[in-house]
Amino acid sequence: MNHGTGTALLLHPPRTSTAELLGQAAAWRGYDVVGHTAEAEGRRTHWYGGPLAADRLGDRLGLGLLEPADDLLTTLPYALLGRSVRLTTLGEARSLAEPAFVKPPSAKIDALPAAVYEDGSRLPASLDAATPVLVSGVVEFAAEYRLFVLDGEVRAGSRYAVYGRPDPAPLDARVHGFAREVLEAAAEGLPSAVCLDVGRLAGGGWAVVEANMPWFAHCYAAEPDGVLDVVLRSAGPRAEVGDRDLPFVRGTSGSPAVARG
Repeated sequence: MNHGTGTALLLHPPRTSTAELLGQAAAWRGYDVVGHTAEAEGRRTHWYGGPLAADRLGDRLGLGLLEPADDLLTTLPYALLGRSVRLTTLGEARSLAEPAFVKPPSAKIDALPAAVYEDGSRLPASLDAATPVLVSGVVEFAAEYRLFVLDGEVRAGSRYAVYGRPDPAPLDARVHGFAREVLEAAAEGLPSAVCLDVGRLAGGGWAVVEANMPWFAHCYAAEPDGVLDVVLRSAGPRAEVGDRDLPFVRGTSGSPAVARG
């Protein structure tokens, strides 16, 4: 039941631990935290939930959902990636003759798990050849960190994995220096609110892992109030999206085309 007339934060089911933490932080700020679409309709609404549900309900709720461009990693210099990365099609990737890390660029596809594939023949045959994929060189991360970024500044963050295994912990202070390098290099290619994953390579040095939508990101050990700042900007009323962020609104025609060849 809707108990208020102010701004709503819709936590679309299923409720995750991150959703619960964000709901508590939002309630302290005076938001009406709701769990059903009907409670949010006709109101100034922010969203936290999955992309498939967001695509189905976004217009109905008037949401402007920010997400980084599919080809973001391909625009970064090698020094920030530590590996080659290209955006291509699943059909082209099926011709790979060597191991590569292959993943969908944004929303997860159950039939295409993000993983190292020994060669292109191991990729699923059931998916359309035109499906966009990111193909990366294989690297090993000793530790991986999630950063919630607002207006080019890290508002909250957490370690989330060690050698590929979940292991949430507070941020390593050294992350911030590398994050500044990345955010300066990618300033024009990122929305004002974004979730940026970076890692410390097993062989030494740092590299960008990927960028994601804050409104569908687990906060791990990050401070919920800072995460909420980023989520609210990334998934609020479309009418309030600033001009700079319009190209990053999910579902806009400005999304980059898949690179060929």
